[in-house]
Amino acid sequence: MKKSAILVLFSFMLLLGACGSESGTSGEAHELAHGEQHHLPNGDLQEVTASADDLPAFLDDKPEDMRLVYQLAGKSADILEWMPCYCGCGESAGHGSNLNCFVDEIREDGSVVWDDHGTRCLVCLEIAVKSVQLDQEGKSLKEIREFIDETYQEGYAKPTDTPMPA
Repeated sequence: MKKSAILVLFSFMLLLGACGSESGTSGEAHELAHGEQHHLPNGDLQEVTASADDLPAFLDDKPEDMRLVYQLAGKSADILEWMPCYCGCGESAGHGSNLNCFVDEIREDGSVVWDDHGTRCLVCLEIAVKSVQLDQEGKSLKEIREFIDETYQEGYAKPTDTPMPA
């Protein structure tokens, strides 16, 4: 991603508010078929698409920058699954990593259970964009993780219980 695109994404994200704090759990959309949507108890909306190339319909009315972040997240699961989120979603939504703010599950058939949590959370979006940017700069997963932990350790919610990459 070009530096100008990253700057546009960060500028856009500054306009977003913080995450909600209602309780609920992730992983309740496992029986959904492609194109179906489901609201979780915490208010998050989940939707299934055939692959990470197909973004969910809940993004149709969202700005292009937000759709780009979701596209990055869907194609960067191998990075974001190792990055904690510091918005409080571990406790409020049962998330295990920053990936879960965008993707609840990537099924064996390649279909994706998307989560709209990231559409309402600046912290989620920032962590995803910065993680992918650092990966593109050649940083290791451990270096990216250390950067995220150092950046968000003070003044943010308790992080998700995300394992440290080797």
